[in-house]
Amino acid sequence: MGDVTDEDEIGTTASLPATGGNGDAAKRANLQRMQGIALGSLLAMATLLVVTSFTATAYPWTTWLRAFAEAAVVGAVADWFAVVALFRHPLGLPVPHTAIIPENKDRIGESLGRFVEENFLTPENVMRRLQRVNLARAAGAWLADAANSERTAAGICALLPRLLTMIEDEVVVRFVTRTLLAEIDKLNLSRVVGEVLDVVTAGDQYLALLDDALKALERVARANQTLILEKFGEASKYTPGFVDKYIVDKFVQGFVQLLHDVAQDPEHELRQRFNRSTRELIEKLKTSAEMFERGAAIKAQIVEHLRSKPYYVAFWNDIKGRILADIAHDRSRLRATLASLLLALGDGLTRDEAMQDKLNEWLLVGLEALMLAHRHQISRLITDVVRSWDAREVSAKIELEIGKDLQFIRLNGTVVGGCVGVLLHALGVVLA
Repeated sequence: MGDVTDEDEIGTTASLPATGGNGDAAKRANLQRMQGIALGSLLAMATLLVVTSFTATAYPWTTWLRAFAEAAVVGAVADWFAVVALFRHPLGLPVPHTAIIPENKDRIGESLGRFVEENFLTPENVMRRLQRVNLARAAGAWLADAANSERTAAGICALLPRLLTMIEDEVVVRFVTRTLLAEIDKLNLSRVVGEVLDVVTAGDQYLALLDDALKALERVARANQTLILEKFGEASKYTPGFVDKYIVDKFVQGFVQLLHDVAQDPEHELRQRFNRSTRELIEKLKTSAEMFERGAAIKAQIVEHLRSKPYYVAFWNDIKGRILADIAHDRSRLRATLASLLLALGDGLTRDEAMQDKLNEWLLVGLEALMLAHRHQISRLITDVVRSWDAREVSAKIELEIGKDLQFIRLNGTVVGGCVGVLLHALGVVLA
């Protein structure tokens, strides 16, 4: 927008800024036309006032016209002043309490933000309206249309290359080095491992893992009995083969039987020892200074290794290259898969009313929480945006939008003022 100059003559306005498009040009033309009409009515009343001032003696009845014209001029000038004072200083004079909009732009923006926050962005208003709409079903029905799913998938895939190429490799390396490795370096590795094991072994569920491990060992022992016999024969060169086979068979049978017994008996001594050893190890990992030092040493080696050989860079480049190559292909598998997933999601969501209810509930709860947490920020955003605008441009834009209607105030002031003047003249004649 350009700047708007002050009115140099009553009822005239300098050209308004070109705020854009034919719509603004039409509004500007209408505003100037109404300003011309309002000015014309004022000049007509002023002319009538001058003429009737000289004819009152010869033609007494013209005193009624004079009373009308005199009050009409006063009303027209007063309303012109009031209208112009909204947007600028009348005649360029710094009269107090004029140029109301540009002088109070920041306060208006603050009031507007507060008004929106208190009257529109209230959880009651928004939730009441959204509760009438099945958002999940509407979204599902939209995605259930294959064209919409394909268009959405294409839009997502069109954004990916831009997002991926925006992240340069050096930026990724620097980010990972600065954040990921720095965070790893802060970790108490032994304590973290202890906490993880503590979670994994909570309750007796982890004993099922022990049972699976015992069964796996049993299968390995049975499947590799021949290999065990060969290795045993290599180690005992001076015993006959049938003796080696007998010993190995007995060993494997005893080992397998032991594994079977431990797996079958929840109270087996070895199982209890394993449980106690696990708890002791977890406690050591969480509290032992020795374990802390070992963890710190391992952690330092990992961090140094990652710094000197950043495998994640090659990993990132490989993933990025594969994604970009696939998206560039006419028959992108990623795009087709994503479209298929969106279509299936939409179709399933349209059919599943229970899921619709659940999603709507989540959405409403989430939106309510977001509004309660961030509606003040939206209010501040409105205030900051209005504060950043140029005061004269804001004033010009508002005048362009409502100025035509405000000119009717001037016309009404002319007519109403004239009628009041006639009434006052009539009252004077009656009381004379």
